[in-house]
Amino acid sequence: MRTFCAQSLSSAFRVTAALFVLAVMVALAGCATLDRDAHADALAEPAHLQRVTVDTGGFILTAYARISQPDRPLRVYIEGDGLAWLSRTMPSLDPTPREATGLALAARDPAPNVVYLARPCQFTSMAMNPRCDRAYWTGKRFAPEVIESMNRAVSHFAALTPGRSIELVGYSGGGAVAVLIAARRPDVVSIRTVAGNVDDEFVNQLHDVSPMPGSENPIDFAEQVAGIAQIHFSGAEDKVVPPAVAQRFVRATGARCARAITIAGVSHDGDWSRRWPALLDVVPTCAARVRGE
Repeated sequence: MRTFCAQSLSSAFRVTAALFVLAVMVALAGCATLDRDAHADALAEPAHLQRVTVDTGGFILTAYARISQPDRPLRVYIEGDGLAWLSRTMPSLDPTPREATGLALAARDPAPNVVYLARPCQFTSMAMNPRCDRAYWTGKRFAPEVIESMNRAVSHFAALTPGRSIELVGYSGGGAVAVLIAARRPDVVSIRTVAGNVDDEFVNQLHDVSPMPGSENPIDFAEQVAGIAQIHFSGAEDKVVPPAVAQRFVRATGARCARAITIAGVSHDGDWSRRWPALLDVVPTCAARVRGE
């Protein structure tokens, strides 16, 4: 009997300890999210970007927006994958980015109509998003339903600048989303990506990680966006999404409207926002067509 009781107590203790650890992890995740929210608000406030939520049907997305001249083009920034993984094999409980590089880029943009879109399950409470599942920030992060949700958010803000063209900017995985949205819309006139994962199959092969059959691969849509002016910026020191990724994508478009530009001394999560005003001056354009083309 003593042995049985001891074993039972030991088992009960292990269960209690495990529950306690889980509770601590959840609590810490909640605190971390609050810190990340405060960081995002601090980035957005000086740029007069107002925080809003957009119900896209599938997900409720968090955005920061400044629409001051509705008769001018709309520029939309799309966040990267955020804190998708804690380690090579352990997904995060919350993909909200710690640094929000996409938002930092938007905050440096002086254009009159600027919108920043967080990705599904970033910055928005899980209670508001019952569909949120770690698959949507890991293997299904570029799934058709994710892209459709992001595209609906773009349409929401496009309605505030009726009839105006749309310029898309995507950081890291947000670059993939930008390409996939552009392939679905007739009103996108330019694409800029920064350290953009525009060929996720190639990137996954480089890092010897699992493929993402539930996601769309931007390079498969290269021909569909080939007529859109675009620039793909890569960091020369980027080991996560090296310059070869952008170069492959540009070749797949035919290179008439797309350029790959490598920036010296910058890593994947380097200080892109400091360089962004100068990089914004590099305007995406299409080369003139050759007669008979």
